[in-house]
Amino acid sequence: MFTAKDDAMTATEDRLLVVVAHPDDETFGCGSLLIHAAEAGVSTTVACATRGEAGSPTPGRGLDDADMAIVREAELREAAALMGVGRVELFDWIDSEMDGTPAPGTLVDAPIEEVTARVASLIDDVQPTVVVTLDASDGHRDHAHIRDATLAATTSSQWQPDRVYLHCLPQQLMRKWVEALIEQHPESEHLGLGELGTREDQITTVIDSSQHLALREQAIALHRSQTSPYEVMPAELRLEFLTAERLQRVRPEWSGGPIETEFFADVVVKEPLA
Repeated sequence: MFTAKDDAMTATEDRLLVVVAHPDDETFGCGSLLIHAAEAGVSTTVACATRGEAGSPTPGRGLDDADMAIVREAELREAAALMGVGRVELFDWIDSEMDGTPAPGTLVDAPIEEVTARVASLIDDVQPTVVVTLDASDGHRDHAHIRDATLAATTSSQWQPDRVYLHCLPQQLMRKWVEALIEQHPESEHLGLGELGTREDQITTVIDSSQHLALREQAIALHRSQTSPYEVMPAELRLEFLTAERLQRVRPEWSGGPIETEFFADVVVKEPLA
C-alpha cells in the first residue's frame, strides 16, 4: 500500500486540512479528494467537530442500543485510515441534530468565535497549504456552522493557507437526489429544506475522481451505522456524484476563466492506495 509517508520521491509541499462536522462527512463528502491527495503524496488531516451522537443507526445492523459517539468515531478513524489520512482530530462539541433548540454543548450552540478559535489553533499546528470544508448546501446547520468557522479561521490564524475551498454538492445533482427521495423516502427531513446544492456557476474546480471509485465505495461501507445518501440514488446518479469532486475556490478569490482540473501541482504519483 502506497501512502504519503512511504515515498520521499513525491514532489509536493502541499498539506491538506479537511474540516467537517460529523463522522462520515469526510467520506460521504470529501472521500475521493482525500484519496486523491494521499495518492499524490500530500499529507492529509481530517478535523471533525462532533462524534455524530444524533445519528440514528441504520435498522438491521445490530446497533440499536449502541453508543453512537463511540461507534461513529471508530468508523471515522477506520475510513480515514483506508483513505490514507495521516491524522484525525476530533473536537468535543455534540451533534446538534437537524432542527429544534440546540442543547448546551452542541456545535450550533457554541459561539462562532469559539469554534473559529479552535479551528485556527489546528491550522497553526498543521500549517496546511490547502483547507477544505463543506459548502453546507445540504441544509444541515452543523455543516453551516463549521463552514463559517473554518472560513473565518483561515483568515484569523497565524498560519495562512495558500488556498481555501468549499467542497460542493452540485445543485443539478441535488435536484435529482430530491426526486429520488420523494419517490423512495417521502418522509425524509431533507425534503423540507428548500433548494439544495451549489449552483454550477459557483463551482470553480472539478477533479476527475473516477479512478478512486472502488476505494471510495469501500470507505463509505465502513460507515455501516449510517445510511449513506447514495443508497437511495439510481446507479447512474450515484456515479455522477462519486466520480468527480466539485469545489468552489474561496481563496485566492476566483476571477473567472476555465475551471481548475488539477488540485495539487508538481506531483509524482507512484501507485494507487489499493
